[in-house]
Amino acid sequence: MSVGFIMMCHTALHRAEQVARFWATNGAPVVIHVDRRVGRKAFGGLCTALADLPNVSFCQRFKCDWGTWSLVQAAQAGAEQMLARHPGVRHVMLASGSCLPLRPVQELVEYLDARPQTDFIESVTTAEVGWTVGGINMERFTLRFPFSWKRRRRLFDRWTNLQRRLGVQRRIPAGIEPHLGSQWWCLTRQTLSAILQDPRRAEFDRYFRKVWIPDESYFQTLARRFNTAIESRSLTVAKFGYQGKPHVFYDDHLQLLRRSDCFVARKIWHNADRLYDTFLTPREPQRPLAEPKPVKIDRLFAQAADRRMKGRPGLYMQSRYPWQDRENGKTSAPYSVFQGFSDLFENFDAWLSRHVGARVHGHLFAPARAEFAAGETLFSGCLTDSPALRDYNPKSFLTSLIWNARGERQCFMFSPRDTQALNWFTATDPNAQISVISGAWAVTLFRQNRNFGDIRRDAAQLQQIETEHLKILQSMYVKARVRIWTMADFIENPMEPLQNIIDEISPRATRRLTEVPRMVDLSGFGQFLQNLKNQGMQPRLMGEFPVDTPAAPQTATRGRPYIVK
Repeated sequence: MSVGFIMMCHTALHRAEQVARFWATNGAPVVIHVDRRVGRKAFGGLCTALADLPNVSFCQRFKCDWGTWSLVQAAQAGAEQMLARHPGVRHVMLASGSCLPLRPVQELVEYLDARPQTDFIESVTTAEVGWTVGGINMERFTLRFPFSWKRRRRLFDRWTNLQRRLGVQRRIPAGIEPHLGSQWWCLTRQTLSAILQDPRRAEFDRYFRKVWIPDESYFQTLARRFNTAIESRSLTVAKFGYQGKPHVFYDDHLQLLRRSDCFVARKIWHNADRLYDTFLTPREPQRPLAEPKPVKIDRLFAQAADRRMKGRPGLYMQSRYPWQDRENGKTSAPYSVFQGFSDLFENFDAWLSRHVGARVHGHLFAPARAEFAAGETLFSGCLTDSPALRDYNPKSFLTSLIWNARGERQCFMFSPRDTQALNWFTATDPNAQISVISGAWAVTLFRQNRNFGDIRRDAAQLQQIETEHLKILQSMYVKARVRIWTMADFIENPMEPLQNIIDEISPRATRRLTEVPRMVDLSGFGQFLQNLKNQGMQPRLMGEFPVDTPAAPQTATRGRPYIVK
């Protein structure tokens, strides 16, 4: 047999026993290192369970901590015992107790026999490939790390920062260039024995004893001293998340692991019965022999990592609530906001609903209630029309409304009378289409039967609110599709801007507008604006209206919108 296995175990020993038996019964010698923290009873049970296999042995035990020298010591002890007891082994493969063989042992033997002098170990320099996660690249080789990062985090950080402030620099031993890589390697007997029997081993061991995470750099660095036939890859498929934590494989990853054609997978959930039953069942080697190709599943893991970091556009999840301006899209779908249209036209929402395939709401952010389409009090996702609940978090209200109704475009009316909390949010949302008829709010005041002093006070307040909103919509930070007309320009020719709006909402519609919504009677509106001026309030957002404003809109001159994008 040309391959032997070193297993590093500390939990789920019943699974380690299954894997060791699979390898040993197929002729591959196995040396097992069991963490010294494992109790005598559990360790004795594993020894008893494997006592019937003469090619399974146990090496000296060490207390192993993550990222410490003890892991290298355990691998060294297992490797020395493997080379001493099994002279017929040509390759030695390091695995963990949570590893699972994906292919028959004979396939691995044939694959390695075809490459008798090749070492399979991921080995890259920190200067060329910055794949490490955690903020320490080259410093892991030039500073000292005597404290466990897992168990003594605060002391670890303070000691590291102190060395940085003092400018401490360790000397890297002559003749080596630090390399990094996965700790799960498969080395030839020649390379492994050269590392373990190197006259300078004591020097190298002293140096790497204080390196951070030496199990990912010790063999990866020293293998470069003795062999040039290195394939910088592992025969074990091990995937890591964006935080550097390993992915755990479960039963539903069965087909995914099969597609990888790798020989070993890590890390397997100890209760994944289907995976263990499937891959540990004896089967015939495949012909021709497939090349391990973990890239077959890399795309899926890349997509999963992207989804984990960014989430779905417009979906705000409790488990990954985003930072400000770091979300993956503010909303999940395009939507339209109409400001001033409900003041100028009668039943504009009903007219718009007839001409576009969209859900048209009233004033969703009105002070009294959220005016859902058709007068509903509840909307998809149990969104209520309660203004208190809506105003508790207006952004979540809007994003939830659009997410819950994705697939159907949402439109809603807006006004200076409404809650203004989302002005910047909608203005910087690429999904928003905002159409504004400035000054149209005055039409509602014009039609009210109230004391003129109260109307003048409200007009001044509404004009100030809309002025601030228009400043936002004209900002350089705007990402929404914005159209702004003064009221005077819009009513001169309403057909063209309405057609443009409908074409953008329903680009596939081929019908041209033949009528505009019914405009409110504006007879006397010019005089109303003059009365506001006479009372000391200067209307600025409506455009120029003559005192004798005609009731019907003029169409001789075509008003042009200005567009902010």
